[in-house]
Amino acid sequence: MEIEQAKHKDLVDQIGGLLKNGREQVARSVNTILVQTYWLIGRHIVEFEQGGKEKAEYGSFLFEHLSRDLTRLYGRGFSRANLLYIRKLYLTFPKSETLSNVLSWSHYFEILRLDNELEIYFYTKQTEKENWSVRELKRQMKSMLFHRLALSKDKKGVLALSEKGLEIQKAEDILKDPYVLEFLDIPEANRYLESELEEKLISNLQNFLLELGKGFTFEKRQYRISISGKHFYVDLVFYHRILKCFVLIDLKRGEVTHQDVGQMNLYLNYFKKEVHTEGDNAPIGIVLGAEKDHILVEYATESVSNKLFVSKYQLYLPDKKQLENELNKLLDSE
Repeated sequence: MEIEQAKHKDLVDQIGGLLKNGREQVARSVNTILVQTYWLIGRHIVEFEQGGKEKAEYGSFLFEHLSRDLTRLYGRGFSRANLLYIRKLYLTFPKSETLSNVLSWSHYFEILRLDNELEIYFYTKQTEKENWSVRELKRQMKSMLFHRLALSKDKKGVLALSEKGLEIQKAEDILKDPYVLEFLDIPEANRYLESELEEKLISNLQNFLLELGKGFTFEKRQYRISISGKHFYVDLVFYHRILKCFVLIDLKRGEVTHQDVGQMNLYLNYFKKEVHTEGDNAPIGIVLGAEKDHILVEYATESVSNKLFVSKYQLYLPDKKQLENELNKLLDSE
C-alpha cells in the first residue's frame, strides 16, 4: 500500500520537531545540572578556605594542586582558571536559587571575567531575557552595552538596570547612544555613501538586530511614501513587537541637521495617518548619524510631539576606560 507523500512528510516533520525539542530540553537540563554542580564545588572550595586550611588568595597552591588532582581523576574541565571562576560563581551568587536555568556554564564563564558586580548582574539578566548565545553575549560585552545604556540614566536607573536588565516599557528604552556598528568592517577613515551604509546593514541584518535589541522585526528598506505626487523614502522600517509600533530609521553619513529632523517628523505623521492600524501605538523615529550637535538637536526636536530621537553611530568599539570613568563619575556624583 502506497503511503501518501504529503501525510508522510507531515509525520516526519512532526517527529523531527519533537526530537529537536527533546534534545534542546536535554541540553538545557545538562547545562543547568553542570552550573549547579559547579556552584556546589565553589561552595566547598570557599568553605575549605574559610576553615583556615588555606588562605583565600589567588597566589596560593590550592588551585594548582586541586586542578592537578581533579584532572587526573575526572578529566578535562578543571584547569586552574576554571576553578577560580567556579569559586567566583559561588561568591557572586551565594544563593543557588538566583542562578539562571537558561545560562550555560560557558555564559557564566564569560560573565564572571568581569570585575564590576553591576555589570555581572546586568549581563546575567539580559542574556536570560534575550536568550543570547555565548557569541552574542561576548559581542555585547565587547561593545560595552551596559555602560552605553547606563550613561543615559541616573544612579537609581543604573542600579535598576543591573538588578532587572533592560525593561522595555517606553520609546526611550529602545534607544542607544551611540549605536556600535563595528561588525560592518568599514574603516573609520573610509569615505562611504549612505546607500552603502544601508546595504552593509542589510547584509549584516542579524548583527544589526542584535545591536538594536529585543523586539525588533525587520519590515522593509527604502519604504516609499508618496505625498502630492512627490516620493520620499525611509531608509529602514522595523516593527517593535513589545511596544507594538513601527520604528523608522534614517541613516546620515555626516552630522544630523534640523532638515533631517523635519523630514523624519513628516515620515512619522504619514505613518500615523496612512499606515497605522488598530492596535498599533504611535511610531518611533530615529535619525542615526555619524555626528550630532546636542544643542541643535534640542532646538530641532523641542516642539515635536512625535516620538522622534537623534542618535549617533560609530564604526569602532568604544573606549572601555573612558566609558568606565564616565560611569564612575555618574555613580560618585549622586
